[in-house]
Amino acid sequence: MKYKQLGNTGLLVSQLALGTMTFTSGKDNYKILGSVGQEEADKMIKKSVDIGINFFDTADIYAEGESEIILGQSFRNLGIAREEVVIASKAAGRTGMGRNDVGASRGHIMNAVEASLKRLKTDYIDLYQIHADDFLTPVEETLSALNDLVTQGKVRYIGVSNWHAWKIADALGISERKNLARFETVQGYYSLASRDVERELAPLMEAKKMGLLVWGPLAGGLLSGRYDRQNQKAEDSRRSAVDFPIVDKERAWNIIDKIKPIAEAHGTSIASVALAWLMTRPVVTSVLVGAKRLEQLEENLEAANIELTEDEIRQLDEVSTLPPEYPGWMVDYQKRDRLEPLF
Repeated sequence: MKYKQLGNTGLLVSQLALGTMTFTSGKDNYKILGSVGQEEADKMIKKSVDIGINFFDTADIYAEGESEIILGQSFRNLGIAREEVVIASKAAGRTGMGRNDVGASRGHIMNAVEASLKRLKTDYIDLYQIHADDFLTPVEETLSALNDLVTQGKVRYIGVSNWHAWKIADALGISERKNLARFETVQGYYSLASRDVERELAPLMEAKKMGLLVWGPLAGGLLSGRYDRQNQKAEDSRRSAVDFPIVDKERAWNIIDKIKPIAEAHGTSIASVALAWLMTRPVVTSVLVGAKRLEQLEENLEAANIELTEDEIRQLDEVSTLPPEYPGWMVDYQKRDRLEPLF
């Protein structure tokens, strides 16, 4: 397992992280995501730790808090020391029926972090992320509340998920001007089938030395190996029941066609190759992998041992290249005047 800095900090995290959205007893609303109970979760976490994963991601809204409960209990069951793992959680999603049980206000953040700490059975959260864009709350209020949590020692670092690049840039500027803790990471949707993050978010993160934590690396299961042009509705699959996240399907089939021979050459799965490609991206700090079963997790973890050749990376880059979009294509066109010979 390889490790990278978490944003512009001295904290090192594994390039693969275990996402725990599937950790739940299987309540009606969450069966589609999975039903990994305590016993199975313990096995998954032990397997992850054994191969070198030290980074675990959850959120207060996953299975109405059950994910955090199961994750925290697993560390105790397995006798894993708190300082040996990096725990990331999130707030901003709805956690109750009250008018203020949602969002990134000071009130909700303060309530949410206390509830998460209790469920996780820990005194601090390594990375606390704002899970959604709260258009009502001023960014200054959110950052001030998060800074207080850092000062109190309840949170070590802060991050953000699912925000526009312009708003993240605004937040970074506010943190610098007011000497507040800054967002060190962005958790964003990124895969071979969906490279939109490269348009505005990736350049911002590279310029500001932020880390990218990838959710949806297999495009909601579309790159799991169970789908292709001939089989577009796999049985017992979340993607077949809920067509999310958004993907250009025709483009995805072309990508899968290209992955297949590469996977065969490495004696591995389509999913492992898709994950391995993400780990070649300079902006990516860690790729979140989750699973409904231990066998599925083991297959995904094979990505850590795959070394794609330059030619294989080139092939995957080309087949998944984003279509031109303004102002990107105009910027590329005009920059030639700065780079090409005058005569």
